[in-house]
Amino acid sequence: MTEIFKNIIKVMKKIIIALMMIVGIVSGAQAQTELTVSYGAYTQMDAMDCHDGGPSVNNAWGALNAGLNFHVAPGFWLGPSYTFSSTSRKHYDENKFYYHAIMLNLRYNYYRNSIVTLYAKGALGSVIMHETWPDDSKNKAYCAFQINPLCAQVGLSRSVAMFGELGFGAQGLIQLGFKIGL
Repeated sequence: MTEIFKNIIKVMKKIIIALMMIVGIVSGAQAQTELTVSYGAYTQMDAMDCHDGGPSVNNAWGALNAGLNFHVAPGFWLGPSYTFSSTSRKHYDENKFYYHAIMLNLRYNYYRNSIVTLYAKGALGSVIMHETWPDDSKNKAYCAFQINPLCAQVGLSRSVAMFGELGFGAQGLIQLGFKIGL
């Protein structure tokens, strides 16, 4: 690993710790917490050239997302998330691109009944692009965001729900996943 990549990792760790502390202070000791895991198709990294302008880059396979959300006020959830995606250059599989996005998410539940919850979500953070060749590598940072105005979750039990989200950003154009109450 290059020294730059090590420094980026150190900074990202500090950001995550700071976000967790902020969320912990805001949410209080008795707040509800949930873990989310999802897959998102067609990400910001593909649509907005988060590969340093390189020619002939394949579309990524999508994105794997994980997040931790805290109920901070009636209808509002706040928490950090991590997204991973990767791709390669067309006709040159040894040139790979790895994307790591860390964002702070805010969700607002605007409708709820006993089974279904409709909500909107927004997120802001950073994408670190790590590009590798057989004998070298480099890193570059981009602004990451996610805007999902149409989202729904269906409760499968008291603590498990599946969800679908439609929007645009680093987490994907369409996301499908599960939420587990902790």
